[in-house]
Amino acid sequence: MHFSRRTFLKKSAVLGVGASINFSAALPFEENPIRIGIIGLDTSHAVAFTKLFNATTPKKEFEGFSVVSAYPFGSRDIPSSAERIPGYSEAVREWGVTIANSIEELLEEVDVVLLETNDGTMHLEQARKVFKAKKPVFIDKPVAARYDDVKKIYEEATDQGIPIFSASSLRYQSNVNAVRNEDKIGTVLGCDAFSPAETEPSHTDLFWYGIHGVEILFSIMGAGCKSVQRIASPEVDLVVGKWHDGRIGTFRGMRNGIHDYGGTAFGTEGNLNLGSFDGYEGLAKEIANFFRTKISPVDYKETLEIYAFMEAADLSKRKEGVEVLCRI
Repeated sequence: MHFSRRTFLKKSAVLGVGASINFSAALPFEENPIRIGIIGLDTSHAVAFTKLFNATTPKKEFEGFSVVSAYPFGSRDIPSSAERIPGYSEAVREWGVTIANSIEELLEEVDVVLLETNDGTMHLEQARKVFKAKKPVFIDKPVAARYDDVKKIYEEATDQGIPIFSASSLRYQSNVNAVRNEDKIGTVLGCDAFSPAETEPSHTDLFWYGIHGVEILFSIMGAGCKSVQRIASPEVDLVVGKWHDGRIGTFRGMRNGIHDYGGTAFGTEGNLNLGSFDGYEGLAKEIANFFRTKISPVDYKETLEIYAFMEAADLSKRKEGVEVLCRI
């Protein structure tokens, strides 16, 4: 979702809240550092981002930021998430982060928010509190557990003029970036992407973990998927997307074998192996720039289409593999 700072402040003024907003980016970082708050300490991402922003000698891209507060919850219902909260809470404390007793308490102490809760069923409710406080927010994957909630989050952010950004770290792998932003293989003709695809009953199947590989696919192909067809078994999914311009992209989601990410991009000037996961730094740099500029590096329509693709894949599975239209 693309907001200029001027547009955002203008819209906020129309809503009657412009005079009360004081973004840290308004002054040099040395004078007025941007204070980051984290909602959700049930994912390793929260610790990884804290280490980058709160490093004793941070890289240039992370200068002028500090994670100052975190609210731990986070899922109380998904065991694999809930059991991580005590350890991750202690880990961020070691980097100087205060543990807040509520989201409201956290929002009083910060300028921008990383919504890191691993459980997407909680994101709409949590995001609404952030929107009410008029804080720019990065929402980690999945944006929500169901497509309808994803759409509500983006609609409400747009209506209230709140800068919002969401992406998987896999979007910013070096070779994915080379294809998307550096014209590495010329015009993209197609892509085969893969990632783990463990499921969680409370989420649309691919939202939980398949999102990583699907985001690789869309990072390469761009928006414009017309239809989706999914072949599913207990151990693997194969999802075929047809784009409006005739290109075809595929996603293979695996629930056994080696836990890995990657794919192949096909172009007019060559093909490229997209490589494996290479860390969170690339995404964190984009988040930092988003917090400075209030402009998302990913168009909101592409993000919505990613989730519409996964929702259509779920419908195709329920209909035993028939082709389903992809609609945002």
